[in-house]
Amino acid sequence: MNYHAWQWFLAVLGSMLVGVAKTGITGLSLLFVSMFAAVMPPKRATGLVLPLLMVGDLYAYLSYRKHAQWRHIGRLFPWAGSGVVIGYLALGRMNDRQAGNAIGGIIMGLALLYIYRRFRPGGLEGRHGGWFGPFIGVLAGFTTLVANASGPLMVIYLLSMRLPKMEYMGTGAAFFLMMNLFKFPFMVDLGLVNHSSLVLNLILAPAVIVGTIVGRWLLGRIDQRLFENVALGLTFFAGIRMFL
Repeated sequence: MNYHAWQWFLAVLGSMLVGVAKTGITGLSLLFVSMFAAVMPPKRATGLVLPLLMVGDLYAYLSYRKHAQWRHIGRLFPWAGSGVVIGYLALGRMNDRQAGNAIGGIIMGLALLYIYRRFRPGGLEGRHGGWFGPFIGVLAGFTTLVANASGPLMVIYLLSMRLPKMEYMGTGAAFFLMMNLFKFPFMVDLGLVNHSSLVLNLILAPAVIVGTIVGRWLLGRIDQRLFENVALGLTFFAGIRMFL
């Protein structure tokens, strides 16, 4: 709790971006991950951010639940759950640099895959094999446990499914709420969610709520093509940021 003013500024701004990412521009997710990692050690930051994400998840789900496409969630969740378990086992065996390199490389690779599929003749519709959902699901589960960094992976998956904007938001909100509830006990067991981190969560939670309101305002004022381009661009930038 004994932070400098600049650290509090980054923590509050990062908390607001959690809300914006949950209800507006999802590609912001790794930007707030980076902010919290600048305030405290990355592994500790992972535990701190999780309850804040859950606050944003709940608000986003209540806002967009009517638009959730549960068939996409059903395809992903079992695989994502297995990825969470893998991440739980791996987290104690890798340092922050190794985790950042691995996640950044995966994100950039998937962003390039999306760009390739988007501009190939025939577009993205109906072009995915049976490997795609399991592949994204395991990687999303792993990265969400290790660094709360699965947002960009879901951007790639949901954009590749060519979901309209509101269905994109509803499906993502439902998936992340389920996933973060599932991984919460694992983070407690690792000692990354504890009494001290929960006290700080209570202080920062109002900033998340403000961010969700800003995010909904932005979502209603951005068109589909621009929405996709902003999400993809921020995703690729975040991947580079983690890889370097």
